[in-house]
Amino acid sequence: MPLVTRSFGIDIGGSGMKAAPVDLATGELTDERFKILTPKPSTPDRMAGVVAELVDHFAWKGPVGVTFPGVVRHGVIYSAANVDSSWIGTDADALFSKAAGEEVHVVNDADAAGLAEVRYGAGRDRAGVVIVLTFGTGIGSGLFTHGILVPNTELGHLEIDGHDAEHRAAAIVHDREGLSWKEWAKRVEHYLTTVVKLFSPDLIIVGGGVSRKSDKWLPYIDVDTELVPAALSNEAGIVGAALVGAAAEPVV
Repeated sequence: MPLVTRSFGIDIGGSGMKAAPVDLATGELTDERFKILTPKPSTPDRMAGVVAELVDHFAWKGPVGVTFPGVVRHGVIYSAANVDSSWIGTDADALFSKAAGEEVHVVNDADAAGLAEVRYGAGRDRAGVVIVLTFGTGIGSGLFTHGILVPNTELGHLEIDGHDAEHRAAAIVHDREGLSWKEWAKRVEHYLTTVVKLFSPDLIIVGGGVSRKSDKWLPYIDVDTELVPAALSNEAGIVGAALVGAAAEPVV
């Protein structure tokens, strides 16, 4: 069997679906990423149509990985907090494979970002417990121990002060409530303090789109563990998806 050196990643978010081919040796995108808005309503059939468009845009032939904002077990969707509830119980691997005309493997979005950061980015060669948290429409999480993923942790749904954590501290809340970076950072700090108390991580990597602006809010946060921005920024999901698509990283 020939060695797979390139794969194709699609990262599904609450607002957009973006894709690019990836060099698996370096973790770098080999073409400029392309984005299509996530359809409303975000039903399986409509999102499968976008997956097909993204694959066709690059005229891609070969392995494909797709991230999903929810619990994914053996390609089947078990939660859908930020997309249409009709996804629950859907065999996403089968649906997207049919739409793309290629074999597709689906993985939780934050797990994908974590796999990319641990393989190529801020978590590379780091021992112990590493947690990757993605701040966007919600809060996603990837938990690693000595480089091995514990899938589908969904730490954004921890209940803190009677609230789902992501309803108070996701990146979208910063814009929706008109918070200053300092005000939002204090909410994130409160959330991170709980995560540290529960898991005692050696390193927390913060990702998602706001990681590109980490200088505006990260200095306001003081927690009892090392805290760094994601090295791959908002491209981590695409890169992690490509790894899973090529079966370079097996995920339950």
